[in-house]
Amino acid sequence: MENFAAIDFETANQHASSVCSVGVVIVRNGEIVNSFYSLIQPEPNYYIYWCQRVHGLGHADTDSAPVFPQVWAQIEPLIEGLPLVAHNKQFDEGCLRAVMRCYKMTYPDYAFFCTLQAARRQLRHLHLPNYQLQTVAAACGFDLTQHHHALADAQACAAIALQLL
Repeated sequence: MENFAAIDFETANQHASSVCSVGVVIVRNGEIVNSFYSLIQPEPNYYIYWCQRVHGLGHADTDSAPVFPQVWAQIEPLIEGLPLVAHNKQFDEGCLRAVMRCYKMTYPDYAFFCTLQAARRQLRHLHLPNYQLQTVAAACGFDLTQHHHALADAQACAAIALQLL
């Protein structure tokens, strides 16, 4: 796969619609050509301890951030015509569908690919301890130092996808 958009969401709470940040990396002809990151005011707008512990974001970061439709208006032209890729697409695709439903936006039928599934199929011979993003990224030669920052995670996903998809 040479043309795609790697995407990663972080959430504020247990609701899939509560996206509080997004990272997108655009790959064309096998090269990263663009990236996008934004904080997002989550819906519903509250944080739980476990989510904050994972990504470090809270109200101080997102209370003045744009709401999802404003952010998506910037992303949509960047990803037009591209398949989306995520590490554990079930989570990220679920977030995208939920937040679009929350804001009564039409969900385009994006082709969505999963680097987690690809890694489980193609990297079994490496006997990795797990298939978490940072583990698979390291196995593919990518140093993920800011794990759970949406843009860093999207960059890692793009690097994995370029090798495995």
